[in-house]
Amino acid sequence: MTRNDISEEILWKKSQGLTAYPEALHFMSAHAQEIIQKKADPLVWLVEHEPIFTAGTSAKKEDLFNPHHYPTYEAGRGGQWTYHGPGQRLAYVMLDLNKQNGTIPARDLRAYVQGLEQWIITTLSSLGVKSFTREGRIGVWATDPITNQEAKIAALGIRVSRWISWHGISINLNPTLNDFNGIVPCGITEYGVTSLERFDRSISMQTLDEALAKAWPLIFGSIPKEI
Repeated sequence: MTRNDISEEILWKKSQGLTAYPEALHFMSAHAQEIIQKKADPLVWLVEHEPIFTAGTSAKKEDLFNPHHYPTYEAGRGGQWTYHGPGQRLAYVMLDLNKQNGTIPARDLRAYVQGLEQWIITTLSSLGVKSFTREGRIGVWATDPITNQEAKIAALGIRVSRWISWHGISINLNPTLNDFNGIVPCGITEYGVTSLERFDRSISMQTLDEALAKAWPLIFGSIPKEI
């Protein structure tokens, strides 16, 4: 695949079933290198994983409890411990940050992270769920309709190689929320986690995926092209 220097599209790939985490790491690393070498196009890859815990570069051993003995992996991304599992949408973003992408200036890591946050917030808003960021807290938050407390509904973790991004975001659709008790999510003990299911049980993974694709160009400029 030859990379176009100027393109208004971004490749958009969705994998069915559960993708093994080592397979995802290998694919992302290889694809990022191919983008660096101008042998591949930027790509957003939507996946689900089996129940696992992944450690970012700031993860602390004491923040992992893992009562169910789920597999654990060194992710190589920023951040701390994160849980992934069925019912959670992962969007791995392999984007060329050497150039401007929509509202995101070239080589501006802070703007890129804020862009990912805004992508999530815009997506969830289109599904009728108000979400927000909080100073000093990583991720995207919402007021849980059952507990009436602020809780994390989406997480971010990125890695950048020569200004090519990989890893990305995760949004809780309907995962087993008790599985998050196996870690201190992102090192934050004061707040819990929530999911879209608690706001509206009718939201499906397909509906979420369509909302993500619709919100993407509003932030990043390019139009998703399914492959």
